[in-house]
Amino acid sequence: MEPGKPPPLVWYFDVISPFAALAVPEMEVLCAEQEVTFRPVLFAGLLKAFGHLGPAEIPAKRTQTYRIVQWIADERGIPFRAPPAHPFNPLALLRLLCVRELSVADAAAAFALVWGEGRDPQSPETAAALASALGVSPDAGNDPAVKDRLRANTEAAVAAGVYGVPTLAIGHELFWGLDAMPMARAYLADPGLFVSGEMARVSNLPMAVERPR
Repeated sequence: MEPGKPPPLVWYFDVISPFAALAVPEMEVLCAEQEVTFRPVLFAGLLKAFGHLGPAEIPAKRTQTYRIVQWIADERGIPFRAPPAHPFNPLALLRLLCVRELSVADAAAAFALVWGEGRDPQSPETAAALASALGVSPDAGNDPAVKDRLRANTEAAVAAGVYGVPTLAIGHELFWGLDAMPMARAYLADPGLFVSGEMARVSNLPMAVERPR
């Protein structure tokens, strides 16, 4: 990055994530102030790379996850309705989102279909509605180059250390999750946020014990 040049902002997301859906209003505010690149990725690919399970794949977490996202949506006045089933296969929608460069309005349109209207994300009708919103052909996601783009996005995210969605990258710093957005804004206002005091100490905190894997 050139001296004095602001760091690039990249938002990694998957339509499978209700927390990413709830972060869209914050991204709309951020995009009014900053240039942001929107990067669709396959969340399942991130989970596989880091050996994680998604919260909806852990039985004890499922109900709490859905309750908290519905509660946040209701508290913030965000129109929100979960799709018929979750987790689901997001590939068709993600590939459509990889056909061209995206704006925050494009991402908002995708999340509105899945988490606003609660449509079936695996139905051809939902894919057609997204294609129409994006102004692309309904068959555009079948292009091998588009499929490769989604794969490359996911591999690049893993290489950057992105382990979950949504993640906002500000240069090399990663802000994972809806609840990290206030800290991301604080970092944009003060790029030295992590280099002194307790922030610097906890950023390099050693491990005292490690469980066998």
